[in-house]
Amino acid sequence: MNATKTTNAIGESVKRQRKLLKDLLGVSLTRLVKNIQPHLSNKDSLENYLLNSCKDLPYCKYLFVLDNKGKQISANMFKHGKDESQFGRDRSQRPYMKGVFDHDFILSGAYISRNKNRPSLTAMQTIRDKNNERMGFLGVDYDLRELPRTEALYDEPRHWRQIKGDPAIRGGLFTQQRTESSMDIQLDNVLALQEELMLQHGVYHCQIHFSSSRSTIWHVDDPYSYRILTMDELSDPDICLAYPKKPYFERAIVPQDNIMEIFELFKALRTFDSTIYLRSGSLNLVNGFIGLNFSCDGSHYLTYDDFLEKGLDFWF
Repeated sequence: MNATKTTNAIGESVKRQRKLLKDLLGVSLTRLVKNIQPHLSNKDSLENYLLNSCKDLPYCKYLFVLDNKGKQISANMFKHGKDESQFGRDRSQRPYMKGVFDHDFILSGAYISRNKNRPSLTAMQTIRDKNNERMGFLGVDYDLRELPRTEALYDEPRHWRQIKGDPAIRGGLFTQQRTESSMDIQLDNVLALQEELMLQHGVYHCQIHFSSSRSTIWHVDDPYSYRILTMDELSDPDICLAYPKKPYFERAIVPQDNIMEIFELFKALRTFDSTIYLRSGSLNLVNGFIGLNFSCDGSHYLTYDDFLEKGLDFWF
């Protein structure tokens, strides 16, 4: 139900990045088209001009020119040569040509390139004569990997998100019943051990898979890797000896006393109903997010304080 808000937040981040790129790239192209007109009537002269111009476009992948109707009148030029295969190509229907006949500069949305199968952008700059009549277009292809990134890392919104799962699972929901797993049998001990790992042994993120009786954990000393604990480990407190004792992670925003409260609510969601029940639950101490996946294959993401405030009645 909150997917639109999240999409809008990502969209705003993308929009800011595009504006910065547009400002950066537009200045260079405006400068290039001022001197291109004398070369338009001669292919060799035009391509020599484009080849030299590539040096002034540090992020340019290909540089090319189209006539007034969108037909390519030059080869694709790059820093070390040219690709003749695109000469004469009709680009008028390509996605990056949308709106170009009404504006002097267009920076396309990202698309997957035909040649490399990689995310790309194309900038189109209108070429005009002294009487302001349109003579054609200067086009520049950019590989998204090679463009500078000036926007900060996108930050996940902190509102509750609900994501629907597999329709086939939802359709058969009421024909199934929860089967007690080996973790269910020892759930209190498992949750106590999981709390201890987070409080005293540097685990900052865990995903507890109740149905398949395992837990996936991430440790502050090796945050790029995850570790899988099966019931053999989760039923043995000696597992704590494998993780050095550490103070509660300084970046954690979840109060220590709330960890077991969260786990107890996980337990309640797991055992309260035999048809709609929790299959897995995750907790991240750093961003404070809770992840829930239910038997209907629906997933929910919300902050720990929202989760605790809603309580059991909300879910059923």
